[in-house]
Amino acid sequence: MKVLWLAAHPEERSLNSSLKNEGIRTLRDHGHEVQLSDLYAMKWNPVVDADDFGHSPTDRLHISSAAHRAYTHGTLSPDIRTEQEKVTWADTLVVQFPLWWYGMPAILKGWFDRVFIRGFAYGIDDPATGQALRYGDGPLTGKRAMAVVTAGARPSSIGPRGVNGDLDDLLFPLHHGTFWYTGMSVAPPFLVPSADRTTPAAFEDTAARLRTRLLELPSTPPLPFRRQNSPDYDPETLTLHPDLAPHSTGLALHYTDAP
Repeated sequence: MKVLWLAAHPEERSLNSSLKNEGIRTLRDHGHEVQLSDLYAMKWNPVVDADDFGHSPTDRLHISSAAHRAYTHGTLSPDIRTEQEKVTWADTLVVQFPLWWYGMPAILKGWFDRVFIRGFAYGIDDPATGQALRYGDGPLTGKRAMAVVTAGARPSSIGPRGVNGDLDDLLFPLHHGTFWYTGMSVAPPFLVPSADRTTPAAFEDTAARLRTRLLELPSTPPLPFRRQNSPDYDPETLTLHPDLAPHSTGLALHYTDAP
């Protein structure tokens, strides 16, 4: 594998950083290539503005159009181009972060905002049909992604009946709305619960589980999301046909195994 490890934690002595180092070492020891984007260490700028695109301050800034134009003309800021080159090189993205307020840290969200722009990660149409290529058919089709997530919550509270909600629901914006939207297949996430109460023995167990998940990643079945341009959705309204998953609602509809 060619792995881009995207990490977002401000403390190098943290559990997150220890797992990051363990994961990268494991991959390299088994012959895989790894590039690292450690966003806090890089002092990554998460804020989208006109400077990203060489856009004139006298003109109204339309983000999608300006980004597409800059990508097409090669005028994106160098830090964005560097990260896009890493994504292009990789066949696998490992995105690691602590779950803060039910989402990723702002610095990581800002990486996606600035790097996954129109023309690079979305905004491509099928030349034969004119259909937009997204949700399983995007510019990043052929790549896989996996989230490695730490959470302070206890394991029992992160599930279908847990007070914190089910992990697949919590990560749906990342899994379905970012990875799958751009065409990447999505491996089940790797969760580390009770992260702020870990012990040396618990760390060793977690590290061992992470090593196994990483080495099995090429053969791990992805989450069974429905493709937008499949017969499952009405092409005009982009809604699921009523005869599919008639007893499901909400996010569950968008999995092929929904009841």
